[in-house]
Amino acid sequence: MLEKLNTTLFLLINAPAHANGVGVGLAIFCADYLVFSIPLLLVAGWLYGSATVRRHALEAFVAGLIGLALNQLIGLFWQHPRPFMIGLGHTLIPHAADSSFPSDHMTLMCAVGLSLWLHVRTRLAGLALLLLALPVAWARIYLGVHFPLDMLGAIAVAGVSACLSRWSAPRYLDKLHRPIDQLYRLVFAGAIRAGWVKP
Repeated sequence: MLEKLNTTLFLLINAPAHANGVGVGLAIFCADYLVFSIPLLLVAGWLYGSATVRRHALEAFVAGLIGLALNQLIGLFWQHPRPFMIGLGHTLIPHAADSSFPSDHMTLMCAVGLSLWLHVRTRLAGLALLLLALPVAWARIYLGVHFPLDMLGAIAVAGVSACLSRWSAPRYLDKLHRPIDQLYRLVFAGAIRAGWVKP
């Protein structure tokens, strides 16, 4: 029943046989490039944010890593084929024939976004990432490399990852922050002195 619903929703969202070129181009941009908003946002938070914002950025980074690790574990124990692996719909971008559930792109964006959203000072940034995750989810289904339930699964994994990262932060955050901060001050010493970035 659930798999039938998954397939039905996929076919409703997936691109038609002769998809509009502009729509396909937009979908490819969303599917492949919006994920780069994560490093841009985290780096900007580190360069221009307060010490508190930097710690939240590190916590969000760890949440993303936890999410991807959990996805790998899920893939080891339960392989779910991608639509093109069972001849379903139209596939408009190349992709490895690996397990589709959950979506790594969606997991990463939502884990980082939720982790940032959990803190008042980074809540808007987290909300922005969560909103950007919506077109990513649509695009990867539209282009034929994921099912809708892959996205719902990714949201669930992301929620667990963000909570785990926050819960365990007292155990790792200081240890992680200290060497990264020292390296940052060494590499960006000139920029810090010039006032281009925050010390």
